[in-house]
Amino acid sequence: MAKRVYEAWKGNNKFILGGRLIFGPDAKSLLVTLALIIVPMIIFCILVARHLRHEFSSHNAGYAVLVVAIGFTIYVLLLLFLTSARDPGIVPRNAHPPEEALRFDSSASVEIGGRQTPSLQIPRTKDYIVNGVTVKGKYCETCMLYRVPRCSHCSICDNCVERFDHHCPWVGQCIGLRNYRFFFMFVSSATLLCIYVFAMSAFYIKVLMDKNQSTVWKAMKESPASVVLMAYCFISLWFVGGLTGFHLYLIGTNQTTYENFRYRAESRVNAYDRGCCSNFLEVFCTEVKPSRNNFRAFVQEEVHRPVLPSERGAESEMEDLGANPRPKVEDDDLDIGEDLLKISQRRNIELDQDVQSRGSNGTPENSMMVDSPMASGHRAPTIKSENRHSSYVRSGSWEIAPEVLVNSTITERSYTPSSETRS
Repeated sequence: MAKRVYEAWKGNNKFILGGRLIFGPDAKSLLVTLALIIVPMIIFCILVARHLRHEFSSHNAGYAVLVVAIGFTIYVLLLLFLTSARDPGIVPRNAHPPEEALRFDSSASVEIGGRQTPSLQIPRTKDYIVNGVTVKGKYCETCMLYRVPRCSHCSICDNCVERFDHHCPWVGQCIGLRNYRFFFMFVSSATLLCIYVFAMSAFYIKVLMDKNQSTVWKAMKESPASVVLMAYCFISLWFVGGLTGFHLYLIGTNQTTYENFRYRAESRVNAYDRGCCSNFLEVFCTEVKPSRNNFRAFVQEEVHRPVLPSERGAESEMEDLGANPRPKVEDDDLDIGEDLLKISQRRNIELDQDVQSRGSNGTPENSMMVDSPMASGHRAPTIKSENRHSSYVRSGSWEIAPEVLVNSTITERSYTPSSETRS
């Protein structure tokens, strides 16, 4: 039975409900975030908001404090769910590198068996034009694709994500093109919720002071839950409040967290900044793009691409080298070795006849002046066809073995004195 996409997914994501919801690999940390939101709100509703129901001029106006707290909490949890349980903008992987980018690089060739074989290279970057500015997109080895501008590979989820901002462990998901809006709304709403709980807890302490005509310390002792909630919200505001302010700056300048930290030291022109108002409209008023992945679809059978002739030749050559590691010798290589052997033997025979004729007719001095290999009792080295002294490379040049060159030099020396003697 064919598998669905989420069942054969190569990333580190986790799926539930048959691939309808997608989370990051650290989705368990989402439980901690839920506890940090739900537990304080339960304490607030039971020990603080419940006592404020009848503390306003209108007898039932205090119920609004409880309703707002519950409604605001549900809203924050909904934003958290929309942030962590949806596709952040994952770019589907390729089964093969893009064929239009493949090229053979002769400068990076590898010597295989005495031959220069060009290696297959993929350009590391690709240029894009964004608002008149050239932006380089890197090639991803894992996903086998060129990343579009603002796309980056998340090492935790092991996916390329469009408009990658960062991977947030508190929501257990990457923050990218399709969930950045909900992430910011979640953080800013959590900030407002902290402010609301802090204010209502302080107001309850003020109510106790007025009711009992007591000091602040006595009121705090009477409602320790209010003190704990105020301290908790104050500490939380440093995190969620600071994060909200930072992302307001990023939205106003049209940056991502990844770009801000990576290119902060570089004086690089921001090609995406279109003005503060336009940048805010881009984040909050544009339509969220549909996901490029259908996780519930069935996996299509992979269509094997045809093997290129150059690749087939390289594969056969590697097989030959694996079977016989010795360099391959061409037939012409052996023919040249045999020709050099015949030339050397013919010249030695001529010199031998010349020495004999001069020994019978000429003076002894002349015969002693001849430096012949036959006279010294040495013969020229014999070149056998099994010894492959020359090798042919693709440039078309022949390399003659050193033994042949030595033989040729010795023969010329033995012939020169005979010519002088003849004169």
